[in-house]
Amino acid sequence: MEVNPNLSDKAKYDLDLVEVAVKGDQKAYAELMGRYRDAIYFMLLKMVNNKSDAEDLTIEAFGKAFKNIHQYSPNYAFSTWLFKIASNNCIDFLRKKRNNIVSIDGGISDDKENDQPIHLKDETPDPEENLIKQQKKILMRTVVKKLKPRYRILIELRYFKEFSYEEIAEELDLPLGTVKAQLFRARELLFNTLKNSDIKLG
Repeated sequence: MEVNPNLSDKAKYDLDLVEVAVKGDQKAYAELMGRYRDAIYFMLLKMVNNKSDAEDLTIEAFGKAFKNIHQYSPNYAFSTWLFKIASNNCIDFLRKKRNNIVSIDGGISDDKENDQPIHLKDETPDPEENLIKQQKKILMRTVVKKLKPRYRILIELRYFKEFSYEEIAEELDLPLGTVKAQLFRARELLFNTLKNSDIKLG
């Protein structure tokens, strides 16, 4: 593995962690996440302007990075590679979100020839996409069962029943801040399990 001699001390330390993580060291993964989680989260928060989405996207970014960590090349800093993955994933998320909104192209005009047709998104789910989603849910449930009960119920409410943070807090009679903190921890545990399985995080 050819290393860029211009890497900073911080980048070299990250590289050492990556090399250990590739061998399956969970502590190295945890340390890498600890070093960049806040920075990634705040970058994503600026992009999506929604705390819940930013938290989800932060976990997804680390999940994708760790899933593909063997593809990282030390020609540049690990942080550069990680931020690129996070921003690209976020751009994809925003694009999909935009496509799910019914858009009307063109305006009212007397010039009939230049009127653009109104495009409404077909809301009928694609059968193959549905099948993939179902399979992923079954696999996810299998992994979720390995979590402690308090974390398992949070994941199930958030991702399988699609409760909001507020609804989860009300359901479990917990403060909103506690729900968010515990759910963030639950997702960390979840992706640690997922990255060693065949399930892709997005």
